[in-house]
Amino acid sequence: MERDFRQTAQSWLDGNYDEQTKNEVRELMKDPVALEDAFYRNLEFGTGGLRGIMGVGTNRMNKYTVGMATQGLANYMKANCEGPLSVCISFDSRNNSSYFAQITADVLSANGIRVYIFDKLHPIALMSYSVRTKKANAGIMITASHNPKEYNGYKVFWSDGAQVTSPVDKDIVAEVAKITDPSMVRFEKGPDAAPVETMSHEMDEAYLNSVMTLMLSPESRQRHSDLKIVYTPIHGSGVEIVPEFLQKLGFKNIYHVPEQDVVDGNFPTVKSPNPEEPSALELAVKVADREGADIVMATDPDADRLGIAVRDNEGKMVLFNGNQTGAILTYYILRRWSELGKLNGKQYVVKTIVTTELIRAIAQKYGVKVYNVLTGFKFIADTIKKNEGKAEFVCGGEESYGFNVGEFVRDKDAPISCAMVAECAAWAADQGKTLYQLLQDIYAEFGYYRESLTSLVRKGKEGAEEIAAIMTDMRANPPAQLAGSPVVKVIDYNKPEETGLPKSNVLQFFNEEGDVVSVRPSGTEPKIKFYFGAHGADADAKTEKLRAQFVK
Repeated sequence: MERDFRQTAQSWLDGNYDEQTKNEVRELMKDPVALEDAFYRNLEFGTGGLRGIMGVGTNRMNKYTVGMATQGLANYMKANCEGPLSVCISFDSRNNSSYFAQITADVLSANGIRVYIFDKLHPIALMSYSVRTKKANAGIMITASHNPKEYNGYKVFWSDGAQVTSPVDKDIVAEVAKITDPSMVRFEKGPDAAPVETMSHEMDEAYLNSVMTLMLSPESRQRHSDLKIVYTPIHGSGVEIVPEFLQKLGFKNIYHVPEQDVVDGNFPTVKSPNPEEPSALELAVKVADREGADIVMATDPDADRLGIAVRDNEGKMVLFNGNQTGAILTYYILRRWSELGKLNGKQYVVKTIVTTELIRAIAQKYGVKVYNVLTGFKFIADTIKKNEGKAEFVCGGEESYGFNVGEFVRDKDAPISCAMVAECAAWAADQGKTLYQLLQDIYAEFGYYRESLTSLVRKGKEGAEEIAAIMTDMRANPPAQLAGSPVVKVIDYNKPEETGLPKSNVLQFFNEEGDVVSVRPSGTEPKIKFYFGAHGADADAKTEKLRAQFVK
């Protein structure tokens, strides 16, 4: 809610905040625009939880906003969960991640809640896995995923190992809103403090042993253990566990990008630590060309997203997008399940509404049900939870480079995705094919699908208002045609009574040819996103026409 940011900033100068914080507020007061952006609202839980630029202010990630969020969470847990209470905590390589994790642990412990915290940075998959293994009430991951270095965040997971969804997320926000002053936060431990226990490599081993049971082609891995794989964590938390996993699978030639193995929250070798960005893979591709590698894999700071590059028919490294990686993994896994006699009509896969329809086409061939859910992996996890004991989740993903296999982890899992890509490459090699050629075979069988994404960045209060105005205008004046073909269907996800899904600020437009444009504000970044999807031999040309139509 918008409020008088000057009054809020003054309350920080007058309140129970440390002197360094007050000095930083005084400096901000010299810049009214920056001051407004830091104080005009509170950080809120979105699709990725609490996330924002680090610094002083109610709209920033800092000791106080983290502490208040944790106190609100603690209050919610004590009022709504049966004891004894416990929380698992992990963190990535970002600046202040370990600091925020320790503050979180201290506040929870001071509130009598047992804490299990990793001894060093770990991927988000380990967080989800540890919550389920420890039978904890909740989990917290300190990360801003793939955002620029200025950001950090605070993802809250529930007892099923998945990010919180409605109504729990809203109820937690309501409790956080009641914490109006840092004096209400139990920063200091008292005699009633609960234990803080460290998790280490034993949790890694348990995780690796569990997900190893999901692998499908051990003979192919053995025959092609000499595949050359370049892996980069982009300065993030996959730095140890991903190479360890690949080696555990039997792959012998794992090449590193030494300068990106350095854990550094400034991400000095990239503009953005996001494997969706081609520039983030440039150094790894250079290593691949030098070593003659077959595959490049790159994960983001919290190791939930995976970007890959493979050799085309001319031997040149080409990047797969998230839809292509998701489609090829879905095809491989379902085909192998079919060949192994594991499909009995009770299996399903999950995709998000902006993810390629190619996944649906593949699943239909194998008689596997497809769930279409809102953007955000928490909705995939929610589907898994609702189907427990009734049906079996095989795999699922979203176009934004997130994928998961099996039910051990309830979030995007780049380590298992890396493992499946490597195994799929070995299986394809058994047939004399590369991953690139396998994708061409999939297109030949199911038709050519092309998707693209364009994001418009609109920062600050004015940017948020502009994004809201764009969505309002599109609802009032929907397009009559897409790439020259009449619009035949409009879906407004703000109308749950029509979609059957939770309310979400998303619009989709479909034309007669089956092409689709989806528009949504990002839940974690100051962006509005346009997703373009087309099917058919002319899909490349149509996606370009769609982009020109919507992005001026």
